[in-house]
Amino acid sequence: MDIAAWLQGLGLERYAPAFRGHEIDWDALSKLSADDLRDLGMVLGGHRRRLLEAIAALDAKAVATSATAASRYAPARAEAERRQLTVMFCDLVGSTELSARLDPEDLREVIAAYHRAVADVVRGLDGFVAKYMGDGVLVYFGYPNAHEDDAERAVRAGLACIDAVRRLDVKVVKLQARVGVATGLVVVGDLIGEGSAQEQSVVGETPNLAARLQALAEPETVVIAAGTRRLLGDLFEYRDLGTIEIKGIAGPVPAWQVLRPSAVASRFEALRGSVLSSLVGRGEEIDLLLRRWARAKAGDGQVVLVSGEPGIGKSRIAAEVEQRLHAETRLCLRYFCSPYHQDSALYPIIDQLGRAAGFARDDPPAARLEKLEALFARAAPPDEDVALIADLLSLPASDRHPMPNLSPQRKKDRTLEALIRQLEGLARQQPIVMVFEDAHWIDPTSRELLDLTIERAPNLPVLVIVTFRPEFQPLWTGQPQVTMLTLNRLDRRDRSALVAQIAGGKALPDECSIRSSTAPTACHCLSRN
Repeated sequence: MDIAAWLQGLGLERYAPAFRGHEIDWDALSKLSADDLRDLGMVLGGHRRRLLEAIAALDAKAVATSATAASRYAPARAEAERRQLTVMFCDLVGSTELSARLDPEDLREVIAAYHRAVADVVRGLDGFVAKYMGDGVLVYFGYPNAHEDDAERAVRAGLACIDAVRRLDVKVVKLQARVGVATGLVVVGDLIGEGSAQEQSVVGETPNLAARLQALAEPETVVIAAGTRRLLGDLFEYRDLGTIEIKGIAGPVPAWQVLRPSAVASRFEALRGSVLSSLVGRGEEIDLLLRRWARAKAGDGQVVLVSGEPGIGKSRIAAEVEQRLHAETRLCLRYFCSPYHQDSALYPIIDQLGRAAGFARDDPPAARLEKLEALFARAAPPDEDVALIADLLSLPASDRHPMPNLSPQRKKDRTLEALIRQLEGLARQQPIVMVFEDAHWIDPTSRELLDLTIERAPNLPVLVIVTFRPEFQPLWTGQPQVTMLTLNRLDRRDRSALVAQIAGGKALPDECSIRSSTAPTACHCLSRN
């Protein structure tokens, strides 16, 4: 759609020659003021107001940005295809009241700031802004770029959008958003429209369900449908809303409000539960890890690097080793790298220290400091170490542990050394199993600490297990204390046994049985269980 056609849709086609003569394009349109419109010959105040309101709803700059992204990411051939899509629909609460209170130019500024805030959040999580609809934003996770965790990305984006909109400071107006999220199969079809109005058509119930859930959500809440809830496991805390009658959808629809990310640190446990099914295959790999543990207990510290494709069983093997050692005297330290905190220095360590100290969500800083001191008492570290690590956890300095005056680089180096001394102090008391999960997501400072840990490991009763995907390039191979363990896909017999276990004794179609025996890709993802 060109600007002339857009003006015609507003009943303002008489002004098209003036817009054309002054070369007003979509980007310039978003910047027009009431004075500019008067200079263009729009003498009637009602016409000016109508056009300014339309510009506020359109946010042409955001639409142009979305169109540029669509042209960059859209497939070369716009053929219809089936996709599992997670759709997020974000709405600005009270926009009708805002339009009555604010001048159209001010309203345009508010809407534009809201659009930018949502787009920035979505872009950071690799989602796709499909359409701006005035006070609504339609977002896809899973198209055009698909990820293993699109449902999680959508919910994190929803929570972050609510927070970002709440913090907007524009025209002294308090803004609130609400979000609906749904996941399901859709058909992504041909491109509709031309130019900045071009969009990818999505056919299916999922976008409608997300929009309906958003309309039912309270201000500053995220409401999700059952399909999304199944994929999230215990990654978040929820409030069950029961079943909801939704217009246009047959039967009541179960819904949940997402409250916040959960305190469960392990993504593996959050997605699959703490009760694990029997391990199928991997006997040789487990035996190797147990042999390395025997050497570590004797004081010859060991490092095992476990590499494999997503879902092939890296976390399951680490969990199995912990189970096998349950009856032995040992300390287990677990660190979980996160795809959402790769820019947060020492995030896995901060997370582990908080869990080990027993921090509660509503603990005041003084209570957290006392818990940290109690945790460190076992290793009896110097006062400076306690001060450095308390600072790492954003806790205030205390008279008992004064913080030294250090440059940022020197403080980082001393903090890493303090963490290593803490490990050494604990290792003097009992052998330690350290598990670093998902090192492909590790932040640079945690990588430095892991380097130091592996360097000191030979002199400590420590078994360090590091799991990662093939794209991660470890620099520790070749050292005498380091063993590389690459996980291959299960063989035919183990794949069949795994499928039968998951099916719970139910009869499977012949086609499924054939796939489990002949096509590794059909079942390798199940080996994570």
